[in-house]
Amino acid sequence: MKKFTFLFLLFSLVSFAQVTTTPSPAIASGSVTLFFDAAGTPLASYTGTIYAHTGVTVDGEQWQNVIGDWGNNTNQPALTLVSGTTYQLEITPDLYTYYGVATSSTITEISVVFRAAEGAPQSDDLFINVGSFQVNLTSPEEDSATLLSSGAALNITATNTGGNANYTLLSNGATINNSNDATSYSYNHTNITSNQNYELVVTQGDNTITKKFSVVVNPNTVTQAMPAGVRDGINYDDTDDTKATLVLNAPYKDYVYVAGSFNNWQPTSAYAMKKDGATGKYWLEITGLTPGEINSFQYWVVDETPFTNSPAMVKTADPFSTLVLSPFDDQYIEASVYPDMPVYPAGQSFEVSVLQTAQVAYNWQVTDFERPEKEDLIIYELVIRDFNQQKTWQSLTNQLEYLRDLNVNAIEIMPVMEFEGNISWGYNTAYHMSLDKAYGTEESMKQFIDACHQNGIAVILDVALNHVYGRSPLARMWVDDPDGDGFGNTTTENPYCNVVATHTYSVGTDLNHQSELTQYYSERTIEHWMNEFKIDGFRWDLTKGFTQNCNTSDQGCTNAYQADRVAILKQYSDYQWAIDPDFYVIFEHLGGVQEEKEWADYRVDEGKGIMLWGKFTEAYSQNSMGYAENSNFNNMDFENKTFQQPRLVGFAESHDEERLMFKNLAYGNSAGDYDVTEMATALERMKAIGAVLYTIPGPKMLWQFGELGYDYSINYCEDGTIDDACRTNPKPIPFELGYNSDADRMGVYNSWADIIKLRRTNPVFHTNTFTIDSGDLTPRIDIWNDDLADGELSSIIVLANFDVTAQTVDTFFSTTDDWYDLLNDDAVISGSVSTITLQPGEFKIFGNVPAILKAEEHSTQTVAALYPNPTTNNFSINIPTAQVEVYALTGQLVKRFNGAAANTSFDVEALNDGIYFVKITDDAKRVSTIKLIKK
Repeated sequence: MKKFTFLFLLFSLVSFAQVTTTPSPAIASGSVTLFFDAAGTPLASYTGTIYAHTGVTVDGEQWQNVIGDWGNNTNQPALTLVSGTTYQLEITPDLYTYYGVATSSTITEISVVFRAAEGAPQSDDLFINVGSFQVNLTSPEEDSATLLSSGAALNITATNTGGNANYTLLSNGATINNSNDATSYSYNHTNITSNQNYELVVTQGDNTITKKFSVVVNPNTVTQAMPAGVRDGINYDDTDDTKATLVLNAPYKDYVYVAGSFNNWQPTSAYAMKKDGATGKYWLEITGLTPGEINSFQYWVVDETPFTNSPAMVKTADPFSTLVLSPFDDQYIEASVYPDMPVYPAGQSFEVSVLQTAQVAYNWQVTDFERPEKEDLIIYELVIRDFNQQKTWQSLTNQLEYLRDLNVNAIEIMPVMEFEGNISWGYNTAYHMSLDKAYGTEESMKQFIDACHQNGIAVILDVALNHVYGRSPLARMWVDDPDGDGFGNTTTENPYCNVVATHTYSVGTDLNHQSELTQYYSERTIEHWMNEFKIDGFRWDLTKGFTQNCNTSDQGCTNAYQADRVAILKQYSDYQWAIDPDFYVIFEHLGGVQEEKEWADYRVDEGKGIMLWGKFTEAYSQNSMGYAENSNFNNMDFENKTFQQPRLVGFAESHDEERLMFKNLAYGNSAGDYDVTEMATALERMKAIGAVLYTIPGPKMLWQFGELGYDYSINYCEDGTIDDACRTNPKPIPFELGYNSDADRMGVYNSWADIIKLRRTNPVFHTNTFTIDSGDLTPRIDIWNDDLADGELSSIIVLANFDVTAQTVDTFFSTTDDWYDLLNDDAVISGSVSTITLQPGEFKIFGNVPAILKAEEHSTQTVAALYPNPTTNNFSINIPTAQVEVYALTGQLVKRFNGAAANTSFDVEALNDGIYFVKITDDAKRVSTIKLIKK
């Protein structure tokens, strides 16, 4: 924990997490009980089991001999609740045995992070002293940074236990004072004119303890105009790869230093940022950089007249970072997920930005992707964390065939911008322009997008710009921080955020979108993802929060029409379309018709218009379970909302909704031998749900694994219980459970694939002329397109029976000519037939002419395999290939092979050792991409 002082005033601050021991101090040769008081920590309101991620400091090296693996509740110790918010952990029989440390080594600290069962929330890194020899730094506090005027002095005092000890004081690596054979220490360092990093090294016999602290000197900021053309964040020079210009907008702050690997994290006056007189922004040109070398840095932002509880100095990464390193999260990311990840700099705190000149641009394989029309989108929403066991962009790319064969033409990814922790839905965003490393590298994400485009699939990113979370510089630079942990509630000085949210759905720290700085930040975020990653659309989370007119308790105000919200979201839409006129703009608003209509019809005459999420979970769930009440989904018709064009992204399930199959099995209706709570029956009814959902013209969406009848509750906990607190917890993965080899579940997949293929390959569905009649468990959908020629499929009738008994329904065929049962091998039915009987859960899709629609049955996961991997000289592929290409991580093509028979060997001996991506095109022109390790 870092603390900050101004002149000689040391703020009295409470520890981030209270840990005591019995005995005190802890002794390495005996048992120890840790007592953790969660009050005042992120775990204060957590009621589940708390686990300890723990190791020890051995011979001066922290975090050695860590027990178990992060997040693994089977091999990491659980705490026992004592009472209230106090927990205990017993370490027996002694520290050496418990941690597996040789008795010839010296243990000086217990290292621990206390965490929730699912990983987050968690405490800070905590270090508990071990041994009878202890040192107390009485002034200044350990790990503090004291702010001084140039020429001032710092008084340093300390005491020790266990008898006399030798004291050595170092400043910026050089010894400046010694005191031997003493039980206390005092030294006054005078005339300090530059920043100092101190180490007080105290030795008693074979034991050595080091206390660290620092001084930051006011540099008397120079006022100078910024270079032309630079903007907030990191600015690279296209003509000079040895320099970069950093720009930080920090209103109300007095001076800023840049500390980084390029100055050994000891900034001199040369690294004090200058201030632009016209804009008030701080800036600094960093020179002498090695082209292509990875550097890390952060800003030390100082306020000499802070609010009462505000920190005098905040250490933070750049808010416009495109890659940040985290001391909280990075240590738990496996090398297989993020190869060659830059190492977080030792001895620092909070996030740091990555700076690298001469970066090699990714070599895009698809530069002219033609997006599906908005009206024709079938969107598959997913969260990478729960899609497969590997949880990476690469593993998602490897399974792209599964999604392609389902016939979806767009994938919507839940937020992947740098979020707090590694296990999250992603809405707790801290750095909106930075890719979270928990899923892999930027290159692997671009590989995924490239592969999607090669397979005709658009990529939509979910973005949460309503708010930021506590690690964000937009929050941390202006906080009320009474406990001194570097986090807190925002203050009235904050130019980005509201002190109190101005709507009733607040999470995190609410952004003020009437602030020009917030608008600039949002538009830079838009620009970055569109230009750098070639995404095809944004799904805007929680757009109701973009107003400044309401408060946290007036839900009526939040849900009512708000002109400021309409205007700013139109502005952001215009900004997206200015970059890419065909970009998908989708709002999760779920609000009143007046507001949504204004967005849906916005610039619609130009072929634009904003798409709105259309939630029909209750209606579809009622049909699926077999209950007529509230089963009407007629408003899936855009005309019922008075939209000019179909801009409603209708869905039965999203990440936020209870799973239909769970409700079927838990609450389904029954009659006689027919019971919706039986698995086979419930799955059969899911086929009918697809028929009355995906056939409706306009964009549609499905939540991951609905096509397999996913039946775990949204609130499923990892211990098997169901609780609202577990909503965002990791969920069981169907591929690990064998869902994709279950004939009944794959029956739903294949049925939906057929329906979606019918929808996508027949122009009759690209129409505004259709009707929906629902609400009585026998819904009917009529679709027709008068613009099609005679002999084409121009009329569709969808009938379904969601009752639990057989029902006879009217056909009302529009002609007496023959009609065709399009999902039953085009079986013929005479147009003169006036009624048909549908069994419970049965559906029919009739057309006026036959249709070729049957998709290839996907009964198991069939992804090309590459072996051996890793390899030294060559690799083989288990299927026949039309072409094989090998790409470097940068996207550069380094090898191309003609197609060959299955198990043919491909020579890569000449390639340098490293990681590559192998793009495999099979005989059917299907594309797979697999990571290859050459060593």
